[in-house]
Amino acid sequence: MKKKVAIIGSGNIGTDLMIKIIRTSEVLEMGCFVGIDAASDGLARAQRMGVDICATGIDGLIKMPIWKEIEVVFDATSAKAHLYNFGKMEAYPKKKMVDLTPAAVGPYFVPAVNGDSSLSEKLGLTVDLSEDNRVNVNMVTCGGQATIPIVAAVSRVAKVHYGEIVASIASKSAGPGTRANIDEFTETTSEAIEKVGGATKGKAIIILNPAEPPLVMRDTVFTLSDQADKEEIRKSVHNMVAEVQKYVPGYTLHQEVQFDNIPESEPVFIEGVGYKSGLKTTVLLQVIGAGHYLPEYAGNLDIMTSAAMAVGEKLVKV
Repeated sequence: MKKKVAIIGSGNIGTDLMIKIIRTSEVLEMGCFVGIDAASDGLARAQRMGVDICATGIDGLIKMPIWKEIEVVFDATSAKAHLYNFGKMEAYPKKKMVDLTPAAVGPYFVPAVNGDSSLSEKLGLTVDLSEDNRVNVNMVTCGGQATIPIVAAVSRVAKVHYGEIVASIASKSAGPGTRANIDEFTETTSEAIEKVGGATKGKAIIILNPAEPPLVMRDTVFTLSDQADKEEIRKSVHNMVAEVQKYVPGYTLHQEVQFDNIPESEPVFIEGVGYKSGLKTTVLLQVIGAGHYLPEYAGNLDIMTSAAMAVGEKLVKV
């Protein structure tokens, strides 16, 4: 039997997630789609699809009869709004929350990394998802979902001293919520590169590309690690890409993995770490959206909703 879920946030991300669940999930069922604007396109679409709607936010959702049946709440609002929404769930400890905002209240979760028990144990990423534990899983950011698996792939072969990611997304795919959370994006992603990716120091950069026609999401990952077998790192990266593709089919390597040696005689300076030599690994990625609701160029949004659905499915199976 499918488990009922609610989505708070009737914008692009929430709407895409709703359609993904309806069309593709074998274990999740839409219980209610929630917003704060009764005239929003997302609520109108949900209603046309036969989904119960609520236009008065989480306060209204809690008062609805369907609330008793909801097991997982997806929050696709904003970092600030999430703090309010999660606070309202204080009285309902058995209901689980998946946070698609950069609020970073709960533990970071990247399915391809946290879902690997051996890798999770090595990086100290075990997250208690049991029914008796109040769960608020944070999905980091779109850039984090795309790039942190690669940092982790290098980390399982060699110690990563520094991880830097550059996420380039189509300007048209960045709505007001994304634009309002740019600072949170960089801070949350940088921290998750360290906590989930395993890097000693992380840095994140986001670029809103105004090109016309819009370009698909492109990500570049740089790591500086201890010297290691290059073939082992290449194999680890390819395995990780295959793991992410299980829930994001449009996630691919744009070029083959590249390596550069940083000799001990010419170390580079890393703020907060010091001078380091070793092996520089460069990975170039491309993310094409599934086109369930958003255009294919909006891979940045698609990877968030795909990852969130994967975590939601994991939560109801615990």
